[in-house]
Amino acid sequence: MSRFDIIAAGFTADEPTARAGAADADGEVRASSLRALARMGRLLDDDLDPALRDPDAEVRRTAAELAARSPGVDLTAMLGDTDVFVAEMAAWAMGERESPADGSVEALVEATMNHREVLVREAAAAALGAIGDPRGLDAIIAACSDKPTVRRRAVLALAPFDDPRVEPLLRRALEDRDWQVRQNAEDMLNPRG
Repeated sequence: MSRFDIIAAGFTADEPTARAGAADADGEVRASSLRALARMGRLLDDDLDPALRDPDAEVRRTAAELAARSPGVDLTAMLGDTDVFVAEMAAWAMGERESPADGSVEALVEATMNHREVLVREAAAAALGAIGDPRGLDAIIAACSDKPTVRRRAVLALAPFDDPRVEPLLRRALEDRDWQVRQNAEDMLNPRG
């Protein structure tokens, strides 16, 4: 069965064909199977859990992305995935959920503070801002001193917090050496509207 057959199954609500792609030897076909099932509203937590352990990074990344709409799927371990883009996607998906799963905030704090990859620290800081849980604020504040890409996202992640430390931090960010950090701080302090 070709990848295009699997993709087409998602548009024609052909669930048996879409599910058959999950067992294909090609990772692109397995990832397309997940997307086809999601498109027709038939993707289950039981489909995502094994996909998060798939040997192919594209399958794991797709499963992490689609798990944003499946709060029963635990993504915390995915923050430590060997593929940086899978870990980044897991952080993004955790921030997209309506309410964080148990352990999510703590895992995102750890990733924001200590992950070896800048891209993951950036995504984790953004996810903490999207969640808006006060337990994440200290990590976001620390991220405001990280690499420029992390600082850019961290400044924006301060938006949901009503804390006396936020405004002075934004004012300091107006002097940051990175112009995008300065611009984000300016936008936060003086929203247009």
